[in-house]
Amino acid sequence: MGKWKKAPEALIDRFYETLETFEAAEMRKMFGYPCSFLNGNMFTGLHEENWVLRLPEEAREEITKLGAEPFVPMGRPMKEYVKIPQAIQQDMEALQEWISRSLAFVSSLPKKEPKKKQKKG
Repeated sequence: MGKWKKAPEALIDRFYETLETFEAAEMRKMFGYPCSFLNGNMFTGLHEENWVLRLPEEAREEITKLGAEPFVPMGRPMKEYVKIPQAIQQDMEALQEWISRSLAFVSSLPKKEPKKKQKKG
């Protein structure tokens, strides 16, 4: 496996700019990329030059018709995640609508408790 590429600066800026309107979003980094979580569950984030979104099945089918593709890092599909098509990324209104739908979906999931660090000894 090769080294992952850094996300483009413009994409990172757009990610933070878009998500600042979502007060419930908790910003963190995962694998060095900006991501956003709700109740411990990731709902959107960046990976290389891709912006990914977690959606329920019917919404994934809908966004796939608009050009979304499954998110497959490291050769394994991440269930429930799709790469947001460029056309939606460039349309702030559409982008915020899809992020809202992702947030609504993730808010219905059980809260994920942080993993406890095991003591060495």
